[in-house]
Amino acid sequence: MKLFENLKFVVVDEVHQYRGVFGSHVANVLRRLRRVARFYGSDPLFICCSATIANPGELASRLTGLPMAEIARNGAPRGQKHFIFYNPPVVNQELGIRQSVLKSTRRIAERFMSSGAQMIVFARSRMRVELLLTYLEKAGRRVGIKSGDVRGYRGGYLPGERRAIEQGLRDGSVTTVVSTNALELGIDIGRLDVCIMAGYAGTVASTWQQAGRAGRRQNLSAVVLVASSSPADQYIINHPDYFFGRSPEHATLDADNLVILLSHLKCAAFELPFLAGEQYGEQEITEILDYLVDQGVLHRSGERYHWMADTYPAEDVSLRSAAPDNVVIIDHKTPGGRVIGEMDLFSAQEMLHDDAVYLHGAQQYHVDKLDWERREAHVMPVTVEYYTDAQRKSELKTLTAEERRPYGYGELALGEIGLVSKVTVFKKIKLGTHENVGAGRVHLPEIEMHTVSFWWELPTDVIDEMVAAGLDLGDGLQGLAHLLGRVAPVFVMADPSDLRATAMVRSPFTDRPTLYIYDAFPGGVGYARRIHQQFDEICASAREHLDGCPCDKGCPSCVGPAVESGGTARQAAAWLLNRAGMAAAGA
Repeated sequence: MKLFENLKFVVVDEVHQYRGVFGSHVANVLRRLRRVARFYGSDPLFICCSATIANPGELASRLTGLPMAEIARNGAPRGQKHFIFYNPPVVNQELGIRQSVLKSTRRIAERFMSSGAQMIVFARSRMRVELLLTYLEKAGRRVGIKSGDVRGYRGGYLPGERRAIEQGLRDGSVTTVVSTNALELGIDIGRLDVCIMAGYAGTVASTWQQAGRAGRRQNLSAVVLVASSSPADQYIINHPDYFFGRSPEHATLDADNLVILLSHLKCAAFELPFLAGEQYGEQEITEILDYLVDQGVLHRSGERYHWMADTYPAEDVSLRSAAPDNVVIIDHKTPGGRVIGEMDLFSAQEMLHDDAVYLHGAQQYHVDKLDWERREAHVMPVTVEYYTDAQRKSELKTLTAEERRPYGYGELALGEIGLVSKVTVFKKIKLGTHENVGAGRVHLPEIEMHTVSFWWELPTDVIDEMVAAGLDLGDGLQGLAHLLGRVAPVFVMADPSDLRATAMVRSPFTDRPTLYIYDAFPGGVGYARRIHQQFDEICASAREHLDGCPCDKGCPSCVGPAVESGGTARQAAAWLLNRAGMAAAGA
């Protein structure tokens, strides 16, 4: 109580990280903090610190709900840092396929391991972390490094396991750690010598944040960015001025996402009763509070809404996910079972389905059964020469168009869409060579989700125009979806997995050829809205990247391999982007 009465300052560090789902959650946490502080008679001053992004003042204001004054000068000490961009060689000239980013990262990391340098390797996904950890553990043993000195770190590990790894990095007993962006900020892990990034981190700010894990203050350090074949990675690796110059990235969040807002309103009601007509942020919430009364969560007494459920609402809120439920992973080799981790529902369908091989700390586990109803995955340790990779199929339905504007060549729109997705099959991938050595079926229920999407409706006569030019509209839309779906995240500070892009030659909703780019989270978190605002800039960069790609008919670095996107995908996508450029210029 005295804490809130005497609260004068609140310092929020690493503000650029509070974007998307995470930022939307934190904005609601700060709303709750300010609400409790006001109740006890205090109104603290907020001080926010951010890496360089295009809109730090705007982001801080949306995060705190307060007007902010921006100070842009940087006086932090810096040691000498060697920053190396490495583009793996092309191994298939016809398809434009480069050497695997995992194999390239593994080879570079092994050289640093043999030199005795303390190192962190960042990977873009849980699966990549576990694969690199498996490879580097074996490589470390060849040069006399014990298995426990090479560790993995990611979401899904239990808190005690993560704290032990952090301590090992600080005292030097852990010489190499392979991590997702979970170790990017906010955790003291000491001073490391080398940072290797297996793929572009998704934003300039996050890449610098990861690079900053090596060589604190005046120390000499090395940073290596290993590019994958994705268009975003290739754009960065071939446009170093974009990376080393001033960041053009705009961070965004949506504190009023209904799924997230509802969770935090429950927590806020538990902390203090709501008054009828009370504002929460900029939201009028009476209708939502009445809904919670109908659900038996709140009780209205006069002009107050009181918490009445038996549960503690914060237990159901994950700041990293828009959906509250998780699957618990239980190792049954131990009598009675031992919980080794947890995972969100969406990822669990892909990584914990029946007969999956789940990797945890370089240990392989066979998933004997995924009990979907009980939210439990039952696993047993195994040693096999492969891992599994599941395939998800999605069906999109447009629900409403909230905003529309003419675009010169068609129309741009923003609105709500419905998605039905399902994991149907999985592949068995051989460790080391990454060959496909088998497959299997997955039998799990569909997951339904409503989210926010941007879309570009093309004019109906585009088919005839492209046929006259000897191009195929389907190829062009498929290639454009591949390209824009991977270039757009660079501009809106999103991870590539935060957005999805799909194209329809004839959308049932618009009755026209339509390209959709949508938020991959329930309710949306603001990415699609930002794309709607920055579409001209995104298209211009996509066109520049496509013009500079050395392939003939398409490759993973631009519109996707020609065998997937179609034989005219590159030329047709360029034709559509040129029409977008003419529209932006008002031609």
